[in-house]
Amino acid sequence: MAGRDLEVNAAGQAGDESDESAAGRGGGMSAGLSDGGSTAEPDGGGAARPAGGSTAEPGGGGIETVRVGPSVFVRLKLRLIAGNLRGSTSRVLGFVFTLVAAIAVATLGFFLMASLRLAPEDVALDVGIVLFTVFLVGWTLTPLLAFGLDDTLDPSRLSLFPLRTGQLAVGMFATSITGVWPIATLIIMIGAIAGLATGIGGVLLGVVAVLLLFALCIVTSRLVTTALSGILRTRRGRDVLAVSVVFFVLAAQLPNLLLNGGTSGDPVALLHGGASVLRWTPPGMAAHAIADGGVTAVVELAVLAVLVAVIGRLWIMALRRALVSADASTEGASVRNSKGLLARVLPDGPLAAVVTKELKYARRDPRGRVGWFAAIAVTGVMAFSLSRDQTGTGSIALAIAPACIGGVLIGLQSANAFGIDGRSLWMNSVVYGTERDWRTDLAGRHLAVATIAAPLLALIAVVAALLAGDLLWAVPGALAAWGILGVGLGTGALTSVFLPYTVPERLNAFTGAAPGQGGIAFLASFGALIGGALVALPIALPVLLGLPWVSVLAVPYGLLISWGGRRIAGNAAFRRYPQILGAVAHSS
Repeated sequence: MAGRDLEVNAAGQAGDESDESAAGRGGGMSAGLSDGGSTAEPDGGGAARPAGGSTAEPGGGGIETVRVGPSVFVRLKLRLIAGNLRGSTSRVLGFVFTLVAAIAVATLGFFLMASLRLAPEDVALDVGIVLFTVFLVGWTLTPLLAFGLDDTLDPSRLSLFPLRTGQLAVGMFATSITGVWPIATLIIMIGAIAGLATGIGGVLLGVVAVLLLFALCIVTSRLVTTALSGILRTRRGRDVLAVSVVFFVLAAQLPNLLLNGGTSGDPVALLHGGASVLRWTPPGMAAHAIADGGVTAVVELAVLAVLVAVIGRLWIMALRRALVSADASTEGASVRNSKGLLARVLPDGPLAAVVTKELKYARRDPRGRVGWFAAIAVTGVMAFSLSRDQTGTGSIALAIAPACIGGVLIGLQSANAFGIDGRSLWMNSVVYGTERDWRTDLAGRHLAVATIAAPLLALIAVVAALLAGDLLWAVPGALAAWGILGVGLGTGALTSVFLPYTVPERLNAFTGAAPGQGGIAFLASFGALIGGALVALPIALPVLLGLPWVSVLAVPYGLLISWGGRRIAGNAAFRRYPQILGAVAHSS
């Protein structure tokens, strides 16, 4: 509806405003639009007079156009922030911490950018180009991670507003620059003027360059989130986002890995090479315009201005299309009613049912897959980084360590086994009448994790061994990793029962526990990590110190710890079922 040229009945709006409390109960968005220059005021003769200089259409009829400026959207976002903080001490403390962190980052970033004046001019320019590029890339990708948390990022949340697409775009632009982190980013960018400008021309053109680059960051991020908003509401879209984030994190580590590996002995040369590639990109032109301050800078700023206008126009077109397109997340999907291979092998019963359910969760639920992707990514980076050791010492440890780290990280997936079930865990009370039933449930969950993790850890061990130079080291690496995985499953069963918490089902799969359960989630994760690492020392330490034959005992040891953890946790879960259900059913 916002994409169409709609008119607002001023008299009707004035009537709606007469019940301010009802508007407040109806939601912050409606209340935010109902004041501050966007309302119709009664004229002297009782006729409605629109605010902001809007005029009535020829022909009368009481239909008038109400102008809604960006200030309304700014007040709307501020009201949403204030309403979110109301009545929650933890959220207030979190906001205060965010505010302090933003001030600290802005101050430190400004002085670091200003300190570029102490470096040689060519080095300072190269650093400015790279940092400006980081700002643009960060502004493009970070809103994707916040999608589902910030209502102003999703155009469907604003689709019922009776506004033209252009008005909505201006308002969304205003909300994008409203917040502590956008202001902190702008302050850091302004520091580049002090660090790169060489004269009054550089300062004046630098102000324009910073504002244009900041506007480019905003419109680019809005274009990306608006164009992908329909996809990000679907499960597959969130899966693609999770994988993309993992690859982005890996790419961010590439320069560090190359430097540590001795690819380039001169960091300045590597910096200059990267800046040379980025020189003719929009951030590169902005940084060069600040340092140049001449005719070339004017041309570069003109190009930047045209680019901002073009991307802004593309954003408005994408916004118009998003407001009138069907939501892909509401479309039906095909359902496969088939058993997996493991479920066919296992005899019918509770164990097979739990395994099948957990494997489906692992395949379909983005909340679980994010943890798997993170574990694999960290392990891959560790394998590549450790293999770059040029000293020639401790080779077997460097070959086995990545697989062991992978076993620890994958074992953490079981630290909150019941969290994803949420309120549906109540159905277990219908069929679970003994302690053995709970032990069977945990065994099914562990078997599902092991079905996925065992081949992955074997593959990681092979890759790490190849990078280290001896394929035979993959055998002790895989055995040690499997044993550590069993230890992680055992300790995770205990934390799942004694420190349970819910994993909210949100559009954003990168969110953690529900509000009020952050401390429990922290204790559960670090308890499982530290406890599992300590229990795994008897099998991991000898192998890492050069005794690979000890890895033969790793798998039996891991199975023993896993069995013991399941037994203790299953017996306790039978008695603590009400507490577990209350924790995992916590409102998000």
